[in-house]
Amino acid sequence: MAKLLEGKILAQKLKQDLSKEIVGLQAKLARPLALESIVVGDHASSSLYCNAQKKTAESLNIEYRLHTLGAAVPEQELIGLIERLNRDETSDGILVQMPLPGHIDYKRVSRFIAPQKDVEGMHPANIGKLLFGKAKIVPCTAAAVMALLKETAINLRGKSCVIVGHSEIVGKPLSLLLLDEFATVSVCHIATSEAGRLKDYVQQAEVLAVAVGKAGIVKGEWIKKDAVVIDVGINRVADKTVGDVEFDEAAKRASWITPVPGGVGPLTVVMLMKNLVEAVKQKI
Repeated sequence: MAKLLEGKILAQKLKQDLSKEIVGLQAKLARPLALESIVVGDHASSSLYCNAQKKTAESLNIEYRLHTLGAAVPEQELIGLIERLNRDETSDGILVQMPLPGHIDYKRVSRFIAPQKDVEGMHPANIGKLLFGKAKIVPCTAAAVMALLKETAINLRGKSCVIVGHSEIVGKPLSLLLLDEFATVSVCHIATSEAGRLKDYVQQAEVLAVAVGKAGIVKGEWIKKDAVVIDVGINRVADKTVGDVEFDEAAKRASWITPVPGGVGPLTVVMLMKNLVEAVKQKI
């Protein structure tokens, strides 16, 4: 039976370390650290994430500033807000919550966030540093996955690592982080499923990370014996929160597995705060 990789436990350890750093940084700034969170429209998922951010920020004495815009707000107005926050010397980090209304292009909007305030690590300048293995600010969920893998003490060098999902915020940056550890990385996506090959890739994965947002897309019986399984997915099914991997069956085969909830999620929020701290350290 697999051991549980509980992100909430590691999150508490990391928060203790961050808390000490934050005290020193606040003394140098002569003010609290400040995180700007922008929400467009009304989405249950955004509300949940914002609540988690606010709770974590306040526990670390970080000022959390929430900016709520209507769903019909013009893209240029959102960009205008970002540019004002870029100029605000009391603002240390900015993020735009997903999802966004269809008329707003996240890729375009994210480019207007100053790289030094981009706490999600999604600005092209920060992604470029990630490509060259020099990033200090790393996309939060991908960083959370790597922190969990470190907890297992697994040597990633040469390991077969399979990522299911190739999003800009998880799959793609995670592939770069794993390559930096000399893992042998395969990235699966919708075309892999269309070709009927998803099962084949999953079955040979010594390390498996799944970030699709579709409950049970990875069957538990596909998991390689003693594999490490990181389930990033969060789905609501019959009033329960479940991941993308069939947990019960997968747990019988894996050596380590993340629970959902309580796995990657709590750690992702702490990684956001870690990025905020890093952003402040780079400017003072």
